[in-house]
Amino acid sequence: MITGEYLVLDGAKAFALPTKMGQDLIVTDTEEIDTIRWKSLDSDQSIWFEATLNSMEIIEKSFTADENSIAKVLKNILYEAHQLNPTILPKKGFSVETNLTFPRFWGLGTSSTLLNNVAQWFEINAFELHKNSFGGSGYDIANAQNNTPIIYQLVDGTPTVEPITFAPHFTANMYFLYLNEKQNSKAAIATYYSKHQDISKAKLKIDAISNELISTKVKGRFEHLLHKHETILSDILEMETVQERFFGDFKGTIKSLGAWGGDFVLVISNNNPKEYFDSKGFTTLLHYHEMIL
Repeated sequence: MITGEYLVLDGAKAFALPTKMGQDLIVTDTEEIDTIRWKSLDSDQSIWFEATLNSMEIIEKSFTADENSIAKVLKNILYEAHQLNPTILPKKGFSVETNLTFPRFWGLGTSSTLLNNVAQWFEINAFELHKNSFGGSGYDIANAQNNTPIIYQLVDGTPTVEPITFAPHFTANMYFLYLNEKQNSKAAIATYYSKHQDISKAKLKIDAISNELISTKVKGRFEHLLHKHETILSDILEMETVQERFFGDFKGTIKSLGAWGGDFVLVISNNNPKEYFDSKGFTTLLHYHEMIL
């Protein structure tokens, strides 16, 4: 998400770009009735989660609150999927494998791509599944479903998606930097709501920034809009911008993406800034065309 973080929950426009990396889900029928053998692989093909699930526990929601948190989250997703289509799980067996094409700690949508894939498996609406299981704006579901840049907005609570074209010449000067920490989106949303105020004026400003940002051809203007966006959110969240916090001496523009304080940030620099960020201990820097589809 390039613009609209947090305020997208209140109907602001969010400008989002699809990444080249993602996640697939392979489902195979088995003879083990009421059993789901689940295996999740990281981008290096290591197994980061593996479990044998009982379908009846999921259907009846009889799994316990103190079990492995990953297993519990997965069972809850499958339970909510079952509520939307109760014909898939009963009296059947499955082998399920998920494969990430990015390191899972990068925060590029491990949960949202899983939800979207499970929705396809169950032949249900991914936005409904997301709302019932995770909550949030649903923009990441829209991103998972599109191969082009989009403007995403909740209009009276209903997700709306507008595919757009975004190809300014200065993408050659754009990078994505990992902040060495995966942010908890639920916690970030809770923080936003704890500081909630009348954001109607801020929402209009963010909408105007999003509208102009996708069309401007001038790099300096693009950077100005990003700085303006950061200032608005900094005031609402009562937090320093990431550039103020970590990179005050950086000659260029840095903008938070999604939940503040973790995952990736957008960097705009006239020169390759890898040496600068390496010296600060931030060694994962991807060029725009390495990251964006």
